[in-house]
Amino acid sequence: MKIGIISDTHGDMRTIDKAIPYLNKCDLIIHAGDYIDDAEYIYYSTDVKVKCVKGNCDSYNMDGHYELKFSVNNKNFFVCHGHHHDVKMGINSLYRFAKDNNIDFVVFGHTHIPIYETIDNITFINPGSLTYPRGGSDRAFGILTLNDNISYEEIKI
Repeated sequence: MKIGIISDTHGDMRTIDKAIPYLNKCDLIIHAGDYIDDAEYIYYSTDVKVKCVKGNCDSYNMDGHYELKFSVNNKNFFVCHGHHHDVKMGINSLYRFAKDNNIDFVVFGHTHIPIYETIDNITFINPGSLTYPRGGSDRAFGILTLNDNISYEEIKI
């Protein structure tokens, strides 16, 4: 199974359109917030189911949740934007939450800096920002492959 992971798109449809050919090949897409409405655009552009959460720039939107838990291929996922977990100060809050809730994969955004790191069998993924990268990173998103071997590919746009 291939899962597209994207965050912090901030309404930039031209940049999102560059990711669509890759996301079309996914079985599921996760959008980790900042502009939750972009998730709908991605769905209609790919016809791939999109699971999404609201970010700090989505307070205008009454629909949607700030956090989401679900399972895929017997792996437990937690998705949040990260601002309620102080991710700009590190992933300690997310780590504690994941440990307490038997989470295998934590997907978040907010920092606009890509992360793919595994600690104590918990994998933390921040795809960075498709629109406004920070920390010397490029515009990017990721594709997580879940099969016999788990792999993650950062796609730079």
